[in-house]
Amino acid sequence: MKDTPSHIIDTRYWHQLDNGRVQCDVCPRECKLHEGQRGLCFVRGCEDGLVKLFTYGRSSGFCVDPIEKKPLNHFLPGSSVLSFGTAGCNLACKFCQNWDMSKSREMDTLTSEASPRQLAITARDLGCKSVAFTYNDPIIFMEYALDVAAACREEGVHTVAVTAGYISPGPRTEFFRGMDAANVDLKSFSEDFYWRICGAHLEPILETLEYIKHETDTWLELTTLLIPGENDSDAEIDALSNWVATKLGKDVPLHFTAFHPDWKMPNHPPTPFSTLTRARRIAKGNGLHHVYTGNVHDVDGGSTYCDHCDHCLIERDAYRIGRYALTDDGCCEFCGTKLAGVFDGPAGNWGARRQPVTVTRTLARTGSR
Repeated sequence: MKDTPSHIIDTRYWHQLDNGRVQCDVCPRECKLHEGQRGLCFVRGCEDGLVKLFTYGRSSGFCVDPIEKKPLNHFLPGSSVLSFGTAGCNLACKFCQNWDMSKSREMDTLTSEASPRQLAITARDLGCKSVAFTYNDPIIFMEYALDVAAACREEGVHTVAVTAGYISPGPRTEFFRGMDAANVDLKSFSEDFYWRICGAHLEPILETLEYIKHETDTWLELTTLLIPGENDSDAEIDALSNWVATKLGKDVPLHFTAFHPDWKMPNHPPTPFSTLTRARRIAKGNGLHHVYTGNVHDVDGGSTYCDHCDHCLIERDAYRIGRYALTDDGCCEFCGTKLAGVFDGPAGNWGARRQPVTVTRTLARTGSR
């Protein structure tokens, strides 16, 4: 274990360019930096000719949430998860729902701090089955996230990445090797949308999704925020859900969630409930077994059904679990069909609570890089 006296650490995924600049290789953006410059994510930058992470061990705060809020409906249902994020993001989404953290350029936003081991111990002591890297994208603080993941595994605590999946192949292998579950935002199935609205590209996200599904043991769920007039047409929803069914498999859960006007799209209308139910119908018509609605009150759209006998197996009402008809190992109590996901005994009873917590300050790193 190595003690780190500051929040600034060296990173590995970068290389020197001929013109004196350095290139960050964590994501497809490949920011090329002069001395003293930060990448678009703002938390990685060039100092002393090296690419460094400037937010190791720092957070905008810690909170215990229901796992379903990530959203993950097939990963330890009803359990609690210790959630935190940092600052910055490597996408530039105009509709960001967490813009106060992901778009922050002020390190004063990061008023909380904790070592990886202290986070793991806190999660264990609070009865949380997992720790979630969320609110902003953990890819940009991957060194801290991976150290937390290593500490969590020593304490029997799972780790969850809530991410846009915009990561390059090298770091992608290391990052998802450390994650037990991931919810990836598939923001659209249009390259035009990704470039015009997010300042990114679609293909790297699709590559990440196929990698997670087919080359890792990380449990995968997807979320698409439907924005009226932007990514909610029948044709796009049909193409997206058909790709998921064909390339990832029919058991991968897909969450369609409602947009609320925010950040740089304050005048866009919110998503009608009918849009979510229409999207769910189209996706199920393409063969997907588990399609959910989110950011709305919809018991039917939030509940899980057996893909064989169609009985309701997990009834959800605003993150609260009602009926739970699964065996301890995740099989349907009616027909015995195994439900895709990660299950460990009966459902938890955390409910819809959101509980801010304080983690004791200490900055010892786990391992070395």
